[in-house]
Amino acid sequence: MERVYLYDTTLRDGTQGEGISLSVEDKLKIAAKLDYLGVDYIEGGWPGSNPKDLEFFRRARTLPLCHARLTAFGSTRRPGCAVHLDPNVRALVQAGTRVVALFGKTWDLHVTEALGTTLAENLAMIRETVKFLKDHGLEVIYDAEHFFDGYRHNPGYAMDTLMAAREGGADWLVLCDTNGGSLPQQVDHLVTEVAGQVGGPLGIHAHNDGELAVANTLAAVAAGVRQVQGTVNGWGERCGNANLCSIVPNLELKMGMQALPQGHVVRLTEVSRYINEIANVVQHGNQPFVGASAFAHKGGIHVSAVLKNAATYEHVSPEAVGNRRRVLVSELAGAGSLRYKAAEMNIDIASEESRNLVEEVKRLEHQGYQFEGAEASLELLMRKARGEYAPGFHLESFKVLVEKRAGEHTVSEAMLKVRVGDAVVHTAADGNGPVNALDNALRKALEQFYPVIRRMHLTDYKVRVLDEKDGTEAKVRVLIESRDPESAWSTVGVSQNIIEASWEALIDSMDYALLKEGRTQDQPPVPTKVLSK
Repeated sequence: MERVYLYDTTLRDGTQGEGISLSVEDKLKIAAKLDYLGVDYIEGGWPGSNPKDLEFFRRARTLPLCHARLTAFGSTRRPGCAVHLDPNVRALVQAGTRVVALFGKTWDLHVTEALGTTLAENLAMIRETVKFLKDHGLEVIYDAEHFFDGYRHNPGYAMDTLMAAREGGADWLVLCDTNGGSLPQQVDHLVTEVAGQVGGPLGIHAHNDGELAVANTLAAVAAGVRQVQGTVNGWGERCGNANLCSIVPNLELKMGMQALPQGHVVRLTEVSRYINEIANVVQHGNQPFVGASAFAHKGGIHVSAVLKNAATYEHVSPEAVGNRRRVLVSELAGAGSLRYKAAEMNIDIASEESRNLVEEVKRLEHQGYQFEGAEASLELLMRKARGEYAPGFHLESFKVLVEKRAGEHTVSEAMLKVRVGDAVVHTAADGNGPVNALDNALRKALEQFYPVIRRMHLTDYKVRVLDEKDGTEAKVRVLIESRDPESAWSTVGVSQNIIEASWEALIDSMDYALLKEGRTQDQPPVPTKVLSK
């Protein structure tokens, strides 16, 4: 099995993506997780560019990395400056890493316009900087910036820049599609050209401006490249970098290459989601291999086939990359989908029951409900239909007041009356909005009967307008996510009144917490303190 070396630049190139900001602590945590995944190189940043990266490299010296080699990133010396006097080059040596990634100009347009120097001086800058770093005992990875564009405009000079880096002693020559505009067949052709003319170990660094970064990377590997640069989840400037979460499983599961230590590809989904969580970035559900929807099946025909043989609609096993199969229940689902979902929830339903439930789901979704994003509400629906769960409380009435006075904050108050067993509880509570006030009032009423309610809290609240043409009279769908120390769950409510829709989702969230605790029938509750008056 041929070896491909993974070079991760999430901590440097990835952080240039819009909306990505990492503290030094974040970077240290991510570096440890990348080492756990098993990448070969972790590019930590540019030590000569900002204090944060300087601190990262100082603290990273104590990281107990088991596999990865920490790498510092920087540029060739400045035009007209002796290499040993250039502060950025000196910072690369002082970073304390065993590996340095150095980028230089390949495109003659950038040499004359951006650097404002001669083509000959640029070659000297490349050669002398690489040699200086090699003389300090460092492994040098040379990134040929804009190589593919540079070659198209001046192929001879682009090759000269690679030769200059090779003459300086570079260990790797990495061909960069910096503007992300190349096509796979162009990448294949130029990698073959470079291998024939310059030789030596080659790498690829692709950007995703043409939605081809992964395809271009795989084409480069097929043509002989053995170092792959990219970022976790495809983070990066503009449209992002080549996504290692897609590259790695394609290399290992489809191309027969070894990119990670044996068995580590199953860690991919875990690492992908961990890194997004650290950066407070929402995981794209439809991200290949590692997204929550990557192995989600919704159409009835699809689900029926997958239940018989997963290969009918899955190109790889979800478990191979640490993900899992999901069956979504919606108006597109059949009885098979519902039975699969019921089995996941340890609910045993017969064929006739599943058909009736499918019709009920279709009726509710026609009204605007959506259960694929509210599986707690779906489970409650199924258990109630089978008589396995009865609500732990019943609404008698509620009233919500919202008051706004000039120059003051808006105040919300909810007054609530619920029946719990034979007791009627009347409570009131304030909140920073009507839904929060209702939540607070309901908690006051229920916690004395069901202490488990104290362990849960709402973590997300989303409102979707279903009929935009109806303006303020439109029907809305509310999704609420709740969490306790063990897990999270989502519930749904629909109404033309946003408060009523929120109430539906809210009481489902409370009911599901009781279901999780083991309450499956309408037992008479016993209060843990004196009832509110």
